[in-house]
Amino acid sequence: MPAARPTNRAPPRPECCPISGTPCQARPIAPVGRLRAAGVAGICSPPCGTRRVAARWRNYSSRSAPRGLRIGPPCRAEEEDGDGGRMESVLSRYENQITILSDYLEEFPDTDEPVWILGRQHHLNEDKSKLLLDVSARLWFTYRRKFSPIGGTGPSSDAGWGCMLRCGQMMLAQALICRHLGRDWQWEKHKKQPEEYHRILRCFLDRKDCCYSIHQMAQMGVGEGKSIGEWFGPNTVAQVLKKLALFDEWNSLAVYVSMDNTVVIEDIKKMCWSPPQSSSTAHSSAHLHRSALGRNRNAAGLCTGWKPLLLIIPLRLGINHINPVYIDAFKECFKMPQSLGALGGKPNNAYYFIGFLGNELIYLDPHTTQSFVDSEENGTVDDQSFHCQQAPHRMKIMNLDPSVALGFFCKEECDFDNWCSLVQKEILKQQSLRMFELVQKHPPHWPPFIPPTKPEVTTTGAELIESTDKLFELEEEFEILSV
Repeated sequence: MPAARPTNRAPPRPECCPISGTPCQARPIAPVGRLRAAGVAGICSPPCGTRRVAARWRNYSSRSAPRGLRIGPPCRAEEEDGDGGRMESVLSRYENQITILSDYLEEFPDTDEPVWILGRQHHLNEDKSKLLLDVSARLWFTYRRKFSPIGGTGPSSDAGWGCMLRCGQMMLAQALICRHLGRDWQWEKHKKQPEEYHRILRCFLDRKDCCYSIHQMAQMGVGEGKSIGEWFGPNTVAQVLKKLALFDEWNSLAVYVSMDNTVVIEDIKKMCWSPPQSSSTAHSSAHLHRSALGRNRNAAGLCTGWKPLLLIIPLRLGINHINPVYIDAFKECFKMPQSLGALGGKPNNAYYFIGFLGNELIYLDPHTTQSFVDSEENGTVDDQSFHCQQAPHRMKIMNLDPSVALGFFCKEECDFDNWCSLVQKEILKQQSLRMFELVQKHPPHWPPFIPPTKPEVTTTGAELIESTDKLFELEEEFEILSV
């Protein structure tokens, strides 16, 4: 009997990625034995080092499909025409396995410590289901594929580069939910949702005519010095959202992005009480008058003339690693009722942080690639893939990259006044190494503050990217460092 031919490559070990055959760089989502018992081959959480195997996808057209697929970006090879069918088959198998995998994701531990999610406290030993319901109600934006090419000839998937943009979408979507439906609104699977909910969701669909789509954000980023397909940092995303909000008349948000770690109360109130105006009248009316608008308040003290505020504070909490002195103040921000969480993560790997448990941050992960979803003829959206219906991810707070951006939403002026009081009490109580500063008056050495206004053009805003003028000069120290 002839001897068996030696193979050049040993079969992948159980702890290896079933695609590349190399040891995973992150722990498996579940023990491989349990996954195989469920009919799923070892699927790994990102990062799995599959950039090395991107080219290998092109060779699978003549072989059987791999037995499993990692959770994370599918390395752009999905767009290769010659292997589109094979890749779609594999991705379909992967998406069908999400419900199986949800049973094996890391659950919350049994503990008496409270869990904080966007200003709400939960107790695991009382009712864990309420916590999971609260998490699943947040809009979850992930990588998408097969949308119309950005700019007509650009990429049709944001896998591998759009994670921070998706996190920015999630933070903004939470602000819009609070604005129209309230913080306590809950999403339930297969339950009819209000029209405002579907209208919010349509703002983020991957179409060039949607005001906060990946198309609009990527193209507006060109004006901030970022090429389409290039990774964004948290400060750049904040500036992009600020510009795009000028063209969103329905939500009518005032977006304030702090500078130099400083929030100026006077500037925010001037912006939120300013009447709508075009750029041609902005300079002549910059001195307007919060006092006159203040007369619109009713007897109950509601701020009827107040423009809802999205406050974003880009921060650098260390040099290469987060400074432990900031940890308590950072966690306090998630306890505030105005909290929208934080943008951040690891170098070139962005997450949307929504809360914490002890010394672990809780986050929604955009690193899953799903197919493009459009709205129905009646305007509703199939929203099943826009909510994370599984236990959220957690990471040690000391593993966080020091470049972050905090988000807060103040629907009324009284909400902002309450936020200022909480900051004075919880954040500024430390006399040195404060996370950020809150001042009443505009610093005299700063340029005069002029509330941003919508340019006098009939466009969605993306066409303005050719302008070399920027609302602010970007500060590179706020960007997440490259590896």
